[in-house]
Amino acid sequence: MSIVPVTSQDLDAAEISWFAALCSDDYRYLGVPDGALRSSWAHCSDIVRRAEGHGFRNILCPSSYQVGQDTLSFVAGCAPITERMNLLAAVRCGEMQPIMLARTIATLDHMLEGRLTINIISSDFPGQKEDSHYRYQRSREVVEILRQAWTRETIDYTGAIYQFSGLSTDPARPYQQNGGPLLYFGGYSPDAVELCAQHCDVYLMWPETREDLKQRMLTVNARAETYGRTLDYGLRVHMIVRETEAEAREFARELVSRLDDAQGTEIRERALDAGSLGVARQARNRDLADMEGFIEPHLWTGVGRARSGCGAALVGSADQILSEIEAYRKMGMRAFIFSGYPHLEECDYVGKLVLPDLKTCSLPHEYGRVPASTPATPLGIGERR
Repeated sequence: MSIVPVTSQDLDAAEISWFAALCSDDYRYLGVPDGALRSSWAHCSDIVRRAEGHGFRNILCPSSYQVGQDTLSFVAGCAPITERMNLLAAVRCGEMQPIMLARTIATLDHMLEGRLTINIISSDFPGQKEDSHYRYQRSREVVEILRQAWTRETIDYTGAIYQFSGLSTDPARPYQQNGGPLLYFGGYSPDAVELCAQHCDVYLMWPETREDLKQRMLTVNARAETYGRTLDYGLRVHMIVRETEAEAREFARELVSRLDDAQGTEIRERALDAGSLGVARQARNRDLADMEGFIEPHLWTGVGRARSGCGAALVGSADQILSEIEAYRKMGMRAFIFSGYPHLEECDYVGKLVLPDLKTCSLPHEYGRVPASTPATPLGIGERR
């Protein structure tokens, strides 16, 4: 029995995803720039193709003001080079006018024939610093407008930031039905939890001790219950998996062997989410870890020395990693977003040593969002008006 009720309670599989390093986040030695691993279209699209080839079911395409690929442009480019894998596009709410964002998402969803998922982001815009409550209010309104665009004939919305009346949803109707693309969300502040509990589908967590993850799930579920809802839960975590635990730990040491702590701090602080509560909790994990950086037997916090956001990795043999994943799944987690350095090489290790022994699924299909054939939408086979 899971820690809390989850939407996919009876699902005996999990959505296993990889990570596209769009935002200058690929290294052979953490914190040491490598020109062969720059966030170019060529390199990042290779990661996507490699992940699909191994059978990953989704891939996170992040968003940040860093050298690399614009998220939605990149997702569009991936439509003709992928066939089965979903794409999880990070959308920073407010960057695009919400009605046009809804139209853009509809375009992408039709290009991908229902393989689009959305990661809702609420951090600051480049060059701006805004009140957290305002940012989450803006995100709430964007999400509520998207929901109207995906479930109604017209958008009629009166919010503190956005107001629309009698606007046809024809240009914004996605390929996916029964509610549109799934919304994934991660955030630790009370405003973030409230938004996710009311409107989102999958609550994503960064790696912490299992006890801390348990408490986080209990907190989020308590808010969801006030809206008569349940959620599915997911874990975003790095991976270092090898044939033996000793090999995995040796690689972890090698990964940070050339890291200058001042450079690591600079990398962390340039991220748009550097001041968030979630990032602070990742820093706390490093403070509590042992001399080698482990906060649990297989959870290593060394990655966070040169990375904002997700700052820990599962480290071990294939059997050990599989046991960790199963323990998380029993807690109620139905989505996992893995990554590793360098991203192509670690994708191969996880794809060969771990993925074949996992039962995987696509959550949009499990939720009944993806139609069996082209839907009767204006961009599908619906009447042209």
